[in-house]
Amino acid sequence: MQPEHNDCRGVAAILARVGDKWSVFVIMMLQDGPKRFNELKRLVGGISQRMLTLTLRGLERDGLVTRTVFPTIPPRVDYELTDLGRGLSQPVQALGQWAIQHRERIEQARSRFDARRDAG
Repeated sequence: MQPEHNDCRGVAAILARVGDKWSVFVIMMLQDGPKRFNELKRLVGGISQRMLTLTLRGLERDGLVTRTVFPTIPPRVDYELTDLGRGLSQPVQALGQWAIQHRERIEQARSRFDARRDAG
């Protein structure tokens, strides 16, 4: 059975969130349990405060992450994967392993493609 065109668009929109550079890092860092914002920023490395904020909001909006504010002074905020987000960890890990396993072949294919394009 062929997937419907609208189904493919819906899947593409979801995969765009999950597959963006920073979401993958955040999902992987939250696998071990709740983390605070600055801890996530340190663990992810190279992400700006604004980009981490946007990434966490997007993941929260999609139901993959929860944000819990604790009424302390100063306020404490924890981010944690939801059940839905935890269910995504295994496919993300599998995709990561696939990428690691095939990275060299992909880089070689890119080089061959670029060489043909530049030559002609």
